[in-house]
Amino acid sequence: MKLGEINKLVIDRFTPPGAFLKDSIGNEVLLPRKYLLEEYQLEQEIDVFVFKDSEQRIVSTTEKPHLLLEEFKYLKVTQIQPIGAFVDWGLDKNLLVPYSEQLYKLEEDESYLIALKHDKKTDRLYGSMKIKNLLEPCTEDLTGEKVNLLICEYNDLGISVIVNKKFEGLIFNSNIISDINHGDEIDGYIEKVREDGKLDVRLEPITFEKYDLAIDKVISELKKDGKLFLTDKSSPEDINSALGMSKKTFKQSIGKLYKWRKIKLHKEYIELIDKATSGGKT
Repeated sequence: MKLGEINKLVIDRFTPPGAFLKDSIGNEVLLPRKYLLEEYQLEQEIDVFVFKDSEQRIVSTTEKPHLLLEEFKYLKVTQIQPIGAFVDWGLDKNLLVPYSEQLYKLEEDESYLIALKHDKKTDRLYGSMKIKNLLEPCTEDLTGEKVNLLICEYNDLGISVIVNKKFEGLIFNSNIISDINHGDEIDGYIEKVREDGKLDVRLEPITFEKYDLAIDKVISELKKDGKLFLTDKSSPEDINSALGMSKKTFKQSIGKLYKWRKIKLHKEYIELIDKATSGGKT
């Protein structure tokens, strides 16, 4: 029977407080009556989350918390107490984040990246902002692959992310093409695996088809009046607003069009040489 995880247990007996469940070696845990369903029967196997109640007694619940052992998620602070901060993790009893596990001062009603950990000495579950030891360097070649991203904090270079729940990554400012907030879970694409195992991430697919679509989009805008008031010096925000693409994709697209002699580059705008031009190399 493992604290902080979903356990498959068998209903051993029913009592006034609830049902007692047992594991394969005979350990027992109470499932309080409020979680019992009418269809439950003796010897039935059910999935429960095992944790400790406010009196440090091991109990179980059929409710699933927002995170399991050694997982991390943005959780909202519900209370600040002398022993630490309490966060809402989806169960009746809030999760304690001791002051020793906080990286900086927390505030009520704000959300922070919290990991669920287990203290073997006291046999207790607790929340922690120290997640570095739960991450690992990437040793796989994930270049170009679609991955899951947990959006974390903004910094001077861009926004940090956790990739596939185990790797550190970064979306550079030039590649932020949509509004994203910490705590969001979205898809992304790996641009580069660095020597230290950290990942450069993009929000767009990294394929030749993507650049073909970007080139077509630039040409389409140029065809409207022959000019596009964007350059490689334009801000990522202006480029995204006008074309819905990152600055890097835009620069690569106009680089190809310039090489193919489809456009002229001016100080403040791009000019279409042949208004009948279609996208792609000719």
